Formats: sequence, C-alpha cells, structure tokens
Amino acid sequence: MIELPIISNLPQPEVAVTERKREKKPDWLRVKLPTGEKYRHVRSLVDQYKLHTICQSGNCPNMGECWGEGTATFMILGDVCTRSCTFCAVKTGRPPEYDEEEPIRVAQAIYLMQVKHAVITSVNRDELKDKGAEIWYQTVVSVKNLCPTTTIETLIPDVKADWSALDRMITGGQELVSHNLETVRSLYRRVRPQAKYDRSLEQIKRTKEAGLRTKSGIMLGLGETKDEVLVAMDDLRAHDCDVITLGQYLQPTKMHIEVAEYIHPDIFAFYKEEGDKRGFSFVESGPLVRSSYHAERHI
Repeated sequence: MIELPIISNLPQPEVAVTERKREKKPDWLRVKLPTGEKYRHVRSLVDQYKLHTICQSGNCPNMGECWGEGTATFMILGDVCTRSCTFCAVKTGRPPEYDEEEPIRVAQAIYLMQVKHAVITSVNRDELKDKGAEIWYQTVVSVKNLCPTTTIETLIPDVKADWSALDRMITGGQELVSHNLETVRSLYRRVRPQAKYDRSLEQIKRTKEAGLRTKSGIMLGLGETKDEVLVAMDDLRAHDCDVITLGQYLQPTKMHIEVAEYIHPDIFAFYKEEGDKRGFSFVESGPLVRSSYHAERHI
C-alpha cells in the first residue's frame, strides 16, 4: 500500500466562507418573559377551552404584553396549515377534521376574558371546498351574539381567488378585515411559495369594495430594499388598504428563512412617516410590531 504525502498548503473548501455569520440580535428586539396574574388567567382559559392562539403557534414576541393586558389573538380551524411559507412557525401538513363546536368555544372564552376588541385568525385550509369560510362566519356571529359590544378584527388567509368564500368570511359582522401581504413582490416565491402578490392585493380590494375597513402587514429584514417597501405600500394604497403594520421578521427556527438584516428603529420611523404621507388611516411601524399588536387602535 502506497502512502500519499500530506500536503498542508492545498486550498481548503470554501464552506466556511460561504456560510453567512449570524448577526447578533440587537437590544431593541429583546422582550421580557410573560408573567403576571392576567397572563396566567388568559393562559388558563386558552387551555381550558382547548383553543389555539397565533401568539403561541407563531412565537409572537409580544405575547407577554398582550396576554398581560387580558387579550389574545385566537387561531381557528386548528393549528396545522396547508401552506409551507418559509417564515411561519405554524405547523404545516395535512390538517385533521375541524371542530364544528369551535365557534361557540371561542365566543365563550372571549366573554370570560371580557375582551373589548378581539382578533381572530386561522391557518390556511386549502383542502376544504370553502377554505373554512363557514367556520369563519359562524365564529364571528357567535362572538357577536355572546359579546355584542366586543369589536372584532379578522385576519383572514388567502382564499386562492375563491371570492364566494371571501364573501362568506367577511360578512359575519366584524369591524375590520386584515390580510397580510407579508413581503415585497420580488421575495414572494421564496417567502410565500403558494401565494401570489397580486392575488393578495385583489383580495384586499374586494374586501374594501364590500364596505369593510381593510388592513395588511409587511415583515422587514428578509432582504427587501427601501424602494421595494415603498412600492408595496403604494400598491396597498392603490388597492384601498386602510391600515398597515410593519415589523421585524424573526427567524422562528433554523428550518425557516434566515434574517437578512435587523432593521433599526429609525428606519421603522421613516416608514411610519412614508405611510402617513400615502394616506393610510393608521400606520403601526416598529421592530416588535405584529399584525395584531395594538389592534384595538386600528378600528
């Protein structure tokens, strides 16, 4: 057997060079752990009524603050999504059968929590013929029947241009309908592979044409440019979006798309000014802002 000589000066593989060093999370993104009596009360009700919240499933950084104030964003139609968006912490796969009793359980929890403004969202249920529209409708109606003074925002999924499903989703009596654009056009295929930028814009416009107040959200730090964010804001206004939220994307697990950049609070302040100039009735812009953050202000 011939032993080959060891040559130490051979060029090394460039694995370490191509591997991007992870940027340390800045201080402005650090939040306190959820504590307090109100937080524990909300947690107990969510557990008792076997409800799902996007606060938990989406690893929201504001869960402690919101739950501490006695509010939560409820997620209906289960906790398994048919989409595989690369930014989202919600489980993806084949969902089980939905619970037809869920609407009344959500209403009872909101009643017991004495919520003045409720936010309701859901996973995508593309496998259902009506995209889950009937459960959406029944949930809003149930909440309104049991809690007539509670205002409601529904953060609805993409209905894949099933406009009859959209009509059913938005006619239960809610005051505001939100549908998140999530990112700029150039990043759509990478961030939302089963969605379409223009289809989401059309969904927002059709919601406004139905007479409802509209809202959308964009995540920053995925690799978009300032100009692209401003174009997305222009597109939303052109499709009659009333309220916009802008917040920092945070990678939920190593399996999800990486953060390209941590956006400084001063840049969020710049987008706030630009949004006001464009005529949005309300602009919520900051590193920790999420779709339902301070949602009671958006009615």
